[in-house]
Amino acid sequence: MATGYRMLADTVVIVHAAYVAFVLFGLIAILAGAALRWRKAGDYCNWTRNFTFRIVHLAAIALVCVEAFTGVMCPLTTIEDWLRRQAGSAEYPGDFLGYWAHRLIFYDFPPATFTAIYIAFAILVVVTFVLMPPEWPASRRKSLSIAR
Repeated sequence: MATGYRMLADTVVIVHAAYVAFVLFGLIAILAGAALRWRKAGDYCNWTRNFTFRIVHLAAIALVCVEAFTGVMCPLTTIEDWLRRQAGSAEYPGDFLGYWAHRLIFYDFPPATFTAIYIAFAILVVVTFVLMPPEWPASRRKSLSIAR
């Protein structure tokens, strides 16, 4: 049974790493879209201006900031820790993928350091939201043009 808990813990840490990657690489993609001047629907990677993608991206970093400000541990970390305890606390966090995913996203710094990093990153995401705004959904664009 310990192996099952360890595998679940590895899965959770991989999902956690994917969340971090979405936030980090999402911003990099948005900045690349800005640098390459992807502006309209016909552009190569217009998804960097996709309204849903941008709102979800903004919400993802906002959630991290709220957790940091309130001192709440990330639910994914809590679940992973519980699963690892159920597995008998593995010598290292999981198999190869779990181990490296864990090493990539967890560091031993004071909480205030992480809060500052999260806030700075969130500010950068908001700045890109303003300077390179997402395209409104087609139905919203139509209603805005009718109102003018």
